Amino acid sequence: MPYTLFLLYLMFLGMGRFRYEDNLITVEPIFSTINFIQGGRQLKEIVTIVVGNIVMFIPFGFLGWIFPKLRDLQLLFFNFIAAITIVEALQYFTRMGIFEVDDIILNTFGVYLGWLLCRFMEKKFSYLVL
Repeated sequence: MPYTLFLLYLMFLGMGRFRYEDNLITVEPIFSTINFIQGGRQLKEIVTIVVGNIVMFIPFGFLGWIFPKLRDLQLLFFNFIAAITIVEALQYFTRMGIFEVDDIILNTFGVYLGWLLCRFMEKKFSYLVL
């Protein structure tokens, strides 16, 4: 819960956020990220935003440890995509961010990596479970 609140803070108020004049939406999957990378930005900014959109969501792949039904990848994806779409919509309606389909894709990829890491750890350390 505290981690989720921290992410919500970052998504709405942190990292130099400001209120946009207009409601903005980017719905070109993948191409908007490619354009962002090719847009002459510094490597640090690219890594912070693109890789951050993946890495920051890896912990959600471990939700199955807290909520056993979310061990099922399809159910985890369904719930996560619904939740992150709501967050992106809130960014759009409050103008405290941009509704970006690529963010949903990158965030979900982070959840998937976390889910894979969770399954790997369970197999690797299964001898610790009594």
